[in-house]
Amino acid sequence: MNNLSMKHLRYFEALARLGHFGRAAEVCSISQPALSMQIKELEDLIGAPLVERTTRQIRLTGLGEEFAERAREIIRSVDELSDLARASQHPLLGRLRIGVIPTIAPYLLPGVITALQARYPELDLRPREAVTGKLITDLIEARLDAAIVALPISEPSLTEVALFEEEFVLVRPSDEADLPVPDATMLKEMRLLLLEEGHCFRDQALAFCNLSPTATREMMEGSSLATLVQMVGAGIGVTLIPEMALPVETRSADVVLQRLGTPAPNRSIGMVWRKSSPLSRQLNDVADLVRQTALQNRKPA
Repeated sequence: MNNLSMKHLRYFEALARLGHFGRAAEVCSISQPALSMQIKELEDLIGAPLVERTTRQIRLTGLGEEFAERAREIIRSVDELSDLARASQHPLLGRLRIGVIPTIAPYLLPGVITALQARYPELDLRPREAVTGKLITDLIEARLDAAIVALPISEPSLTEVALFEEEFVLVRPSDEADLPVPDATMLKEMRLLLLEEGHCFRDQALAFCNLSPTATREMMEGSSLATLVQMVGAGIGVTLIPEMALPVETRSADVVLQRLGTPAPNRSIGMVWRKSSPLSRQLNDVADLVRQTALQNRKPA
């Protein structure tokens, strides 16, 4: 297998992870026929099939599953060697892959990108928005360098750095402006609009209201805070949104905002990265910059 290359490993790892030639080809920025040819070339080099091909999907052979796991380990090690070389230089250079959860990305990311580009002009920033579970998986498997998420994550292999805390604010239809501010018990009886499953913000809202994730009463779900706020403006119910989202999501909605009483629901925002990352020192600097940007952007409701 003298002709085996990192390109072969990266292409096969993408196919094994995504289970689809088309999606894997898109991620690898090549055509689907080209990817198929590279996988066939890899199988010829090994002398055994790695993939079972059907008309609708692909399945890994037993060898393919083991090969995919070893390929991930090799790719991770090679990427960390690259990070080690970058870590010897300051300021931060080259590619930085940073993930952000959807309830943070639209409100914090523009300022963070501007600040990072100003401080590190040679940085090739690659932001990615996804829910927490996906970001943590990609981080552990070295497809991301760092992620901005709600803490705690409690993953032993990751470093967690707290950045700031923010409260949740109640959003109500404008004709409810004179109604008293509900406590958690009262809110539990109201029609609470929530993000769909997979969003950690949904779980935090349910926890404040002491509601089970499997609560049977009807709840409208949305894929974004923007949808929830507009539904509140239409009189469908109420929702909770984080402070940083207020200026963007409520500026054109027919709603009123109410601060909940003590103890107010809140979340801790932080940045996480692998403890083994050679870029830990640089990532601490990036975390400080994210913290400064968040504090500068903060506005009272």
